[in-house]
Amino acid sequence: MENEIFRADAYTARVYRCNTAIVGSGAAGFNAADRLWQLGQHDILLVTENRVGGTSRNTGSDKQTYYKLTLSGGDPDSVREMAQTLYEGKCVDGDIALCEAALSTQCFLKLVELGVPFPRNRYGEYIGYKTDHDPRRRATSVGPYTSKQMTECLEAAVQAKGVPVLDKTQVIKVLSENGTVCGLLCLNVTAQSEDERFVLIRCKNVVYATGGPAGMYADSVYPFSQYGATGLALEAGAKGKNLTEWQYGLASVAPRWNVSGTYMQVLPRVYSTAADGSDEKEFLMDFFTDAHDMLSKLFLKGYQWPFDVRKVAGGSSIIDILVYLESCKGRKVYLDYRTNPAGGAFDYKALLTEAREYLEKAGACFGTPIERLAHMNKPAIDFYQDKGVDLYTQPLEIALCAQHNNGGLGIDCWWQTNVKGLFAVGEVAASHGVYRPGGTALNAGQVGSTRAAQYIAARCQGEAPASFEKTAAAALTEMAALAEHCKADTGNVRTLWQTAAESMSRCGAAIRDTAQIQAYGTAVESQLAAFGSTVKAANAAELAMAYRLRDMLLSQRVYLAAMADYTAHGGQSRGSALYTDLANGTKPFAQLPDTFTFALDETEHPLIQELWFENGACKTAWRAPRPIPEDDDFFENVWRSYRKTGNIE
Repeated sequence: MENEIFRADAYTARVYRCNTAIVGSGAAGFNAADRLWQLGQHDILLVTENRVGGTSRNTGSDKQTYYKLTLSGGDPDSVREMAQTLYEGKCVDGDIALCEAALSTQCFLKLVELGVPFPRNRYGEYIGYKTDHDPRRRATSVGPYTSKQMTECLEAAVQAKGVPVLDKTQVIKVLSENGTVCGLLCLNVTAQSEDERFVLIRCKNVVYATGGPAGMYADSVYPFSQYGATGLALEAGAKGKNLTEWQYGLASVAPRWNVSGTYMQVLPRVYSTAADGSDEKEFLMDFFTDAHDMLSKLFLKGYQWPFDVRKVAGGSSIIDILVYLESCKGRKVYLDYRTNPAGGAFDYKALLTEAREYLEKAGACFGTPIERLAHMNKPAIDFYQDKGVDLYTQPLEIALCAQHNNGGLGIDCWWQTNVKGLFAVGEVAASHGVYRPGGTALNAGQVGSTRAAQYIAARCQGEAPASFEKTAAAALTEMAALAEHCKADTGNVRTLWQTAAESMSRCGAAIRDTAQIQAYGTAVESQLAAFGSTVKAANAAELAMAYRLRDMLLSQRVYLAAMADYTAHGGQSRGSALYTDLANGTKPFAQLPDTFTFALDETEHPLIQELWFENGACKTAWRAPRPIPEDDDFFENVWRSYRKTGNIE
């Protein structure tokens, strides 16, 4: 595949040619490569910055969920019913929901065949349980590392087929012309000289499996190896969709890990300290008047995941708010499993019925939180032990963190963006809406990558468009010149990164203030305009981070524009975003939640927001979600069409 050196002015790049480049080595990226190979499309190349990095391989929870059609018991279920559940998440396109439901069984069973040990009973039924926003028992799990085991099994399948992999290769520009993709410009992060710095990939199709824009936030549960590259796709002309919709939840800071499920259900002690470790206090009781009410809400936080604005007033999400407020004061918040909360002065029988009955059935109405956790979920302790944190002897620092982007790049029912040849799969694709059942992200990544592979194999053969030469030359000149401008004896890129990420966490995360969003959005535009003169990199590692910073700022600019446009159109708090507005008299989150009110968006059928770059400006449009396609599948008609086209149109 490597067959030439490309030159533009004084700059050079090594060129690889292929029909399809897959960007990303998570579960969605590996599945795209594996599916393409199975379908006979062998002219492919998997490109990854870090083969063992990314969210799929390095994240999880106490019981990480995979969502699929019911495959056990007597409960009625159907493809249409599952599609309706996904569609009811609001701002979800019905054709995408139908695809995710229809292919969920095929994709799930492929993972089973590859060796992912999803549990089944003695009769072969793949048992399930109910997850959030799920009316059935469609959820399943292999424990904390479900996505990790998926990724490893899919990678083994790709390696067995001999799919070419280009590791340590960071995409820094998506090449497109007139609404059609034609390749990628990448940075060779292991280059020994400037002559080896750049790599061009000339291709007809790009399967973008880069994950969500994880680098945007400082308070984040994403692994440090996950950055995302959404900004580069938006820059290349792809439309963003539902960019305002995220999920945020409580997570440990080191290591980054969700503290859902039993981590909360065992009723740990929650306290905060000053930055220097002094002034320890159980701050939740500054808000609650009854310790049993507080502990019941803490228990429900394990169930009702993630943060949900509908569960702030009288619900478990008040715990998220109180943790966020405490951290805004410059204090550190901890979960302590060594000592009972409220000095142990509580009665299990006085807890909320749901909490009391659960703990009684689990036989966990005894001892300290760590003893209850060891009894109910020993692997939850072992996980932190493996990461160097002993919950028996030390507390666990937590924060309200970004954990998943429900929005992303807009796609059709084949997961192709509005840029021809550019397919978005996994978290980078906007297949979700405001709400979604837990575990749907893993299914969406497998379904989306399967659909994209099917379409490419059937309809997208051939070489890159002729526009590659011109587009590649312009991109190489621009990015090489940027490297020269950023070169300095002392770098500042890490400081700029941290400042930008902290700013986003304060104005554009779970708690959003309109004035701050607009102010920081203006600041981001200024940073991008002056990027070459203000960002400095002292070595190769910092140069790679400079290119990541550029992508991150591009993402922040568009996401902030989406949030500002949402509020300008009268948008109110919904999903995992609570909006405050100083201009209209709504108080900011500087005090306890009983000092203000906020409005909830309870629109039954809200519109989808789309956003794109046009002449350097962010443009937006609103539309109704596409409905779920009607069932007109008379067998003989479908069979006849399938024999002719495979129903890939």
